Amino acid sequence: MIAGVAGLTFAGMVIVSRLLLVLGWIGDRRLNGRLRRLIGQDASPCFSTDALGRIGFQNAAAAERFGEGVGSTLLAALKDHFASPASVLYRLQCRAAQGGSAREDVATRRGHTRLSVHRIGKARFLWRLEEFLDRPGQSRGAETLSLPMLIANKAGVVLFSNEAMRRLLGRRPDQLESLFVSGPPRPGEEVEIYAAEGPLRALPVEIAGPGERREVYLLPAPCCRADDEVMADFEHLPVALLKFEGDGGLHAANRAARDLLWLAPGAEAEFADLFEGLGRSVSDWLADVATERSPGGAEVLRLRRAEEDVFLQITLRRIVERGRPAVLAVLNDATALKTLEAQFVQSQKMQAIGQLAGGIAHDFNNLLTAISGHCDLLLLRHEREDPEYADLVQIHQNANRAASLVGQLLAFSRKQTLQPERVDLQEVLSDLTHLLNRLVGERVSLRLCPAADLGPIRADKRQLEQVLMNLVVNARDAMPEGGVIRISTEAVTLTEELRRDRAVVPAGNYALIHVQDTGTGIPADRLQKIFEPFYTTKRPGEGTGLGLSTAYGIVKQSGGFIFVDSEPGEGSVFHLYFPIHDLPLPEPARPAPAPRAPMRCGEGVVLLVEDEAPVRAFASRALRMRGFTVLEAENAEEALHTLEDPALEVDVFVTDVVMPGMDGPTWVRRALEDRPEVRVVFVSGYAEECLAGTKARIPNSVFLPKPFSLTELTATVQGQLQ
Repeated sequence: MIAGVAGLTFAGMVIVSRLLLVLGWIGDRRLNGRLRRLIGQDASPCFSTDALGRIGFQNAAAAERFGEGVGSTLLAALKDHFASPASVLYRLQCRAAQGGSAREDVATRRGHTRLSVHRIGKARFLWRLEEFLDRPGQSRGAETLSLPMLIANKAGVVLFSNEAMRRLLGRRPDQLESLFVSGPPRPGEEVEIYAAEGPLRALPVEIAGPGERREVYLLPAPCCRADDEVMADFEHLPVALLKFEGDGGLHAANRAARDLLWLAPGAEAEFADLFEGLGRSVSDWLADVATERSPGGAEVLRLRRAEEDVFLQITLRRIVERGRPAVLAVLNDATALKTLEAQFVQSQKMQAIGQLAGGIAHDFNNLLTAISGHCDLLLLRHEREDPEYADLVQIHQNANRAASLVGQLLAFSRKQTLQPERVDLQEVLSDLTHLLNRLVGERVSLRLCPAADLGPIRADKRQLEQVLMNLVVNARDAMPEGGVIRISTEAVTLTEELRRDRAVVPAGNYALIHVQDTGTGIPADRLQKIFEPFYTTKRPGEGTGLGLSTAYGIVKQSGGFIFVDSEPGEGSVFHLYFPIHDLPLPEPARPAPAPRAPMRCGEGVVLLVEDEAPVRAFASRALRMRGFTVLEAENAEEALHTLEDPALEVDVFVTDVVMPGMDGPTWVRRALEDRPEVRVVFVSGYAEECLAGTKARIPNSVFLPKPFSLTELTATVQGQLQ
């Protein structure tokens, strides 16, 4: 019984295996039939193989080219076709099994073959051999050609090299790039190759061949000299031209370039020896252009050999001359352009310093208000005979000096508040004579030479006096051994605009002030810096460097112009131009004050709004000492909350202009909607111009700049109550 079952099982397995073989045979016949219909008449040899490389189908071209090979292996059919077929077939089949297809060009005795394989089933592969044979007689002609040549595929693999090439190199090349010293060749450019006897220059010529092949021929490097006519044109061009080798050596310079660079004919020089100022090696820039790593472009460089600053705009372009790469440099004088750039940078720097000065002045004014204010409070509690009184006076005086220094910063930044009026220069000089004589001392003589019939100008008299004093002090310091300072005035009429030192003075009538000394003078390299803040030639402790910058700021803010002429050892002359102002100054429009009952000194309620606690503490104590009732608020929001009480009566708002959150003018306008009769005192460490756009729209308001004293604060508040 058991033996019968085993026999039936074995018989069934035999039947199933035979059935699978039949089905496989039928499947192979069907696959071969489809392949015969698809590629049977293909002109290129085609094969189908299994995973072991056995040939299952070959078309007529394959049978004619390689013989009948069905049942054999593809390796056996191709064993004499090209070198190392086993490794090539294995590599391609593995790539096709993973990626679906693969392709490779291999060199053959008759040319080269493109071997392609596609996966067409789980374990079936279709192979196609596309042969690219040499043209009739080409191989034989190439071998006998005396000109070195080779054939490479698109990837740079050398498929064929003739006898002349192999003899030149001393070997059979395998990669095209391995021939050249400096990388792949460029069209029309000489290259250096690794020859058997050492590096050799040649001119490669490439011809496109069939199947994306590259036929490369090596021609002898041209050695003829440039045409004399071309060299003559280069020499006499009115544009400065230089030619450099790829390594930076100067090859040629025309006459215009030699004149610009002070070069002798035939002079040897390097690019880096001539120019500097790129921020990196200028030789690297030229090398990048020569090797096409950089397209060239233009840069402004400084001429290295010049005693003074000479700047040139240099444009580099890569050229090929007699088969060799070179770099052509076109030069243009850019000294004037660079000077304008430096002037613009200087202008931007001065503007930035001015903005900084304004911000610093605000913070210092708050500090100085608290210092001088509390010092005033202490002075009220001490008599002159007290030992501490002199110390307090010293503190107060130094605080005032600091306030004056801050005022100079604001003058430089042109953010101080000016009170322009009609000024007669003769009167100003007459009033200043005594003070100026005291300033110059005994060794220096002061001479005033005012002109007659000099028209009035529009300026802040106090600030104009400050300008003249600063100039006289500088002139005195420039004459340590004594000398003469001459201040003269004259009326000048400019019929056309005057351009000088980057400034344009419009045509018109001007009052001109000259301040001349016989001192040491100013060197030319310092003339452009004397109006910069904190720039001084004095020793540490002898000056702040703000005198001339302050004068510059005041003059410019007054609508004038200031220039200087100086020669070392000959002295200096400062020229101040102020427009003649014949029209009377308009009176500022002030709203009609609301009728108020007269108040006695110290009466009234003051709402004090100040975010700086020390300033608020001083101001509130000062006002209370004068009998005022003071309500304090740290910010605008707190002030508005205080005013919500309708029973509260307030006579004066004393408020800072710039505060965190809501600023002074904003909250005051909102408060005046319900309390239109209240007077306003604005205080600020900034210049009054920060309030210029809004104060005119707020009735009964005045401005009190910081730092202010106890007396100034109480007098201003009392004045608003009158």
